[in-house]
Amino acid sequence: MPRKKTFQALRESRKLGSYDDMPMLPDDIQIQVHLSRNDRPQPFHLICEKDTMLLALSGAGTVEFKGVSIDSFTVKAGDCIYIPAGAPHRIVPTEENVMLRYKPQPAGLEGMAWFCGGCGAELHRAVWDSAKAIAQEMYHAEGQRFATDAALRTCGGCGTVHPAPDIAAFRWLAAAREVGG
Repeated sequence: MPRKKTFQALRESRKLGSYDDMPMLPDDIQIQVHLSRNDRPQPFHLICEKDTMLLALSGAGTVEFKGVSIDSFTVKAGDCIYIPAGAPHRIVPTEENVMLRYKPQPAGLEGMAWFCGGCGAELHRAVWDSAKAIAQEMYHAEGQRFATDAALRTCGGCGTVHPAPDIAAFRWLAAAREVGG
């Protein structure tokens, strides 16, 4: 997807899969805008080293948080949600939604984490430098790693073995190719 200074977000979102997080603006813009169209729960909690913001353009859902003063925030079209640096969070749509995520450039470290649905303990975390790795490649690789390794999905706190997420349902490798050029 070519990057440009202006774009029709809802029209461009029809080309995307869930949580593609497609950067839309040229690289030299100080704040990068990432576009996603989401129709299923995000299979991990995203963690950004720097503050970010989410803007819901359409649809509805919930943003779930871990380790901050709020557990969740219900969103509908027009809502803007501040995500503090380091706060694990994930989007759980109640209907298909289109979201813009605003990230500073450079974004710094990013990561993904999974948590126990029973006791809330962290199961696994992967972190990378966004200047050296394409996020969508990491979503795929680490998502696949988590899905295929039962030890990573086993809670050290309560012993629950969590089911493997369906990573095949996402088009992260195709999105990574588009981002990487």
